[in-house]
Amino acid sequence: MSTDIHSLVGAYALDAVDDLERAAFDRHLRECETCRTEVDELREAAARLADGAWSVPPPSLRAGVMTAVRATRQLTPEKPGRPAGLRWRRLTAAAAAVVAVAGATYAVQDQRVRHERDRAEAAQAAEARVESILSAPDLAVREQAVDGGGRVTVAVSRLRNAGVIMLAASGSPAGHVYQLWTVRSGQPHSEGALDLGQTTALRVVDGIDQASDVGVTVEPAGGSRTPTLPMVADLKLA
Repeated sequence: MSTDIHSLVGAYALDAVDDLERAAFDRHLRECETCRTEVDELREAAARLADGAWSVPPPSLRAGVMTAVRATRQLTPEKPGRPAGLRWRRLTAAAAAVVAVAGATYAVQDQRVRHERDRAEAAQAAEARVESILSAPDLAVREQAVDGGGRVTVAVSRLRNAGVIMLAASGSPAGHVYQLWTVRSGQPHSEGALDLGQTTALRVVDGIDQASDVGVTVEPAGGSRTPTLPMVADLKLA
């Protein structure tokens, strides 16, 4: 534990102390009005920095706070016998801790925003890809019923060298999922397994004109490396 109980004020305000330090500082706060005031001020500052946690703090936040710290006049001691500048040093250390927390919050939120932006861009690219295939002048569409209910539809464009598999099926048996396949040169290739409870799917498949079949199987959750026969749909492309 720190030998100077007053120096814990910043860590205490940010809940960054251990149980022993927290108990000791709780006792100290009952007797020290100055520390109570500092704790209230620091918690208010931390709350303001954390306000609106779903927005991204501006990149200038850290620099602005540190500039203010350097420009602020040092306070005189408020208690007789306490070293000059001690309160200022504690406030500066606590402010730096708050800035560090704000910086970490910014980094996490910035990563979240980048992730969501990447997902949005990927979704837009996938939508544009599907639209390109479905608008191809040589588009050929085939469909087949799925055993147990539903249909699988395949749209193929040789000009785009790609196709779209669309599945709309009834519920699979408990603990099982639907899985899509293409058969190329007599060998099955997985085009992805659905999640548990998922009954609809859309897959863009490059080079699908080289496939002779599009199949649908029912597999254990997570999918299988080879199809479980018989397939619940086997749509011939040729």
